[in-house]
Amino acid sequence: MRFALNNLVPSIAAMLIVALFAVPAQAIGLLRDADMEYALKQIAAPILRSAGLSPQRVKILVVNDSTLNAFVVSNDAIFIHYGLINKLDNAPMLQGIIAHEAAHIANGHIARRLGNLANSRTITGLGLALAAAAAASGNGAAASGIAIGSSTSAKRAFLSHTRAEEASADQSGIRYMKSAGASPQGLLDTLNMFAGQETLSVGRQDPYMRSHPLSRDRVRAVAGYVASYGTLPENPTAEYWFARLQGKITAYTRAPNWTLRRLGSERYADVRALREAIAEHRNSRTKKALAAIDRGIAARPKDPFLRDQKGQILLESRNFAAAAQTYASAVQRAPNDPLVLSGYGRALLAAGQTKQALAALEKSRRQDYRDGSMLRDLATAYAKTGQTGMAALVTAERYALSGRLKDAGIHAKRASGLLGEGSGPWQRAQDVLIASQRAAKRK
Repeated sequence: MRFALNNLVPSIAAMLIVALFAVPAQAIGLLRDADMEYALKQIAAPILRSAGLSPQRVKILVVNDSTLNAFVVSNDAIFIHYGLINKLDNAPMLQGIIAHEAAHIANGHIARRLGNLANSRTITGLGLALAAAAAASGNGAAASGIAIGSSTSAKRAFLSHTRAEEASADQSGIRYMKSAGASPQGLLDTLNMFAGQETLSVGRQDPYMRSHPLSRDRVRAVAGYVASYGTLPENPTAEYWFARLQGKITAYTRAPNWTLRRLGSERYADVRALREAIAEHRNSRTKKALAAIDRGIAARPKDPFLRDQKGQILLESRNFAAAAQTYASAVQRAPNDPLVLSGYGRALLAAGQTKQALAALEKSRRQDYRDGSMLRDLATAYAKTGQTGMAALVTAERYALSGRLKDAGIHAKRASGLLGEGSGPWQRAQDVLIASQRAAKRK
């Protein structure tokens, strides 16, 4: 699992817009992990399809924040704080949150809000609207950094739903859940978890309460919908992936000894092995960590993500050759997963296999522009193979898309002088350079 700050915009046009209008923001971190994102996709896909949304287009992203919240700022991403995932008891509760947020997208609440903000003449309004537009093109983290990083009334208005929108999203979400085979009781259980917070002062409420107004009438209405639609039995597939998702997040965000004390309560042997491996690795007990992850792999030999985790343990333990070999076996089982490819490239780079690393990292970049650490490794690989122009270009893009426009301009100017004039990479450098210059004029 990796922490990524202000992840990247896969569209230079979107980056130019953000550079021109973005308001000051505190960087927001995402937890990026191939196993975790795959688990979220398995849990969310039936819900999204029922809402008429594409699971390939709408990403579920985890925010590196221990508070309880979930929100949408675009039509292409749902953000959930890891603290909220850790708090839930079962898969239907998480599916209820996803269904509710998906309903905000499907019912047009976000599209209308973007339209209203786009018409605003204030810099803050434009920044929020355009940041969300950037998210729609894939820039989940940068947009959320802009949208939730500043303490403005416009930000609060953007994230806060009306009671009418909440009622609409509840009813639609329950319908999506029933159609997807997920028990609607999950949404009701989640709302009951927040019961009583409406009487607290705003400063003491969970962030979810401040953006999703909850009242007794709303809870009663949801209870009525659930009674009408009925409950459903446990879905074994969803429960497995929920246990794996929550198990991995808690293993990384709670103290290792907390995880080790609770291994006996984990009902899935491979998830228990995964949690143990992470806890032992964080305690610097590499042999025990590897023994544990090997038990998990033995239980699920075709699973690429357990091998990805083993590769990470080996890489962080500086066993570079073994890490590259392990990542290679993960790539064989998930050849197009960008985060697995990124890890493989990093291991190859550390093992001195630079040309092979470059190929893996380039393929990762084609799949997902949002991984900042991958771009840093890609720039290193370009530099080590003598492609200094490409190294400067990728560095410029990484700085630009994380909001460091001045630094981006320096590297883009260097790339422009090294790349063939008129070529595709040269044009990319020009785009970054223009963004840097326009940002400088605004100061």
